[in-house]
Amino acid sequence: MSLTELLRAEARLAPVSGIEAVANYGRDRKGLIPLWAGESDQPTPDFIVAAANRGLAAGETFYTWQGGIPDLREALARFHTRHFGGVFSPDEFIVTIGGMQAIVLALQATTGAGDEAIYLEPAWPNFAGAAGVAGAVPVPVPLSEGGNGWYCDVARVEAAVTSRTRVIFVNTPANPTGWTADVETLRALLDLARRHGLWIIADEIYALFHYGGRRAPSFMDIMEPEDRILFVNTFSKNWAMTGWRIGWLRSHPSLARTFENLIQYSSSGVAQFLQRGGIAALDEGDAFLASQVKQAQASRDLICRKLAGTGRVRFSVPPGAFYLFFAVDGMQDSTGAAFDIVDKAGVGLAPGIAFGKAGEGYLRLCFHRRPDQIEEAGNRLAEWIRTV
Repeated sequence: MSLTELLRAEARLAPVSGIEAVANYGRDRKGLIPLWAGESDQPTPDFIVAAANRGLAAGETFYTWQGGIPDLREALARFHTRHFGGVFSPDEFIVTIGGMQAIVLALQATTGAGDEAIYLEPAWPNFAGAAGVAGAVPVPVPLSEGGNGWYCDVARVEAAVTSRTRVIFVNTPANPTGWTADVETLRALLDLARRHGLWIIADEIYALFHYGGRRAPSFMDIMEPEDRILFVNTFSKNWAMTGWRIGWLRSHPSLARTFENLIQYSSSGVAQFLQRGGIAALDEGDAFLASQVKQAQASRDLICRKLAGTGRVRFSVPPGAFYLFFAVDGMQDSTGAAFDIVDKAGVGLAPGIAFGKAGEGYLRLCFHRRPDQIEEAGNRLAEWIRTV
């Protein structure tokens, strides 16, 4: 028996990311345009880096508050008041090692072995992977695609609820489809959760990458204080901070002690000097974020025109996030296509199957890059499409 076979099954069977496989294959290709990851080509802006450097220079290198320094939690409250309205308390926020730890903490607090966690597919694979590692059973419910884009059939979600269901994970605007729930859909999902006594884990990290108005609709617009909703978020997307690994979880203040305990037994908190950068992002970063959203929309429109011009591509124009999820006529094996595109077109895409069975036959392209790069990628992809 190998050492691997002696490991806990949930760890041993954790799935390999289909995105990582293609990225590792093409990472060092000269001239390749990498559009497989959910990040921009923009480095973290100087005002954020400078704030972190000041904290480092001031000796902020010791153990710190488990749930985040008070200054950052206050900045999170200000940020939410500014963008979501209402009044928010610093006690509602817990600082985490990226959005991924926020998801893991939310799962640890709400699910156990054998419990079921519903999520909408195609989906970013990390939620299902993390749920499985925790011992829970991830239950996918497919989104539908129609003439008006992707949508969620709430009746299908309710049909998936069993006596073992504990959680519904809702990512809107969504990765990879760009599906963005309207208020009516959010209200229907919340009503469902209330009827069945379920938690909602709300991943709204792309709420401000919304191309139909100031921001996307949020559960915060319709919820009551006692509703069972945990919000997971990250600094990664809004302020070009993917490598910083800093995020947050928002919950009812009464849950703060529980989440601080979970952090104590996992990461023991986020480096204080990194949190200084987070404060700068929240308090000074609105103009940077607005410029990023404007550029992403221009790049979205450009790649949509390029691919639509081939006459062989099907997609719904995404109203939120910064991904185009598209299908090519005759393409059935998305993994094989992604590898072929690396070899023949010099563009890195994520295969749709990486986002679940409902994603097979699609490819995901991150358009959150400079328009000149997107134009070149579009030209290369159009040429590849004409040859297959």
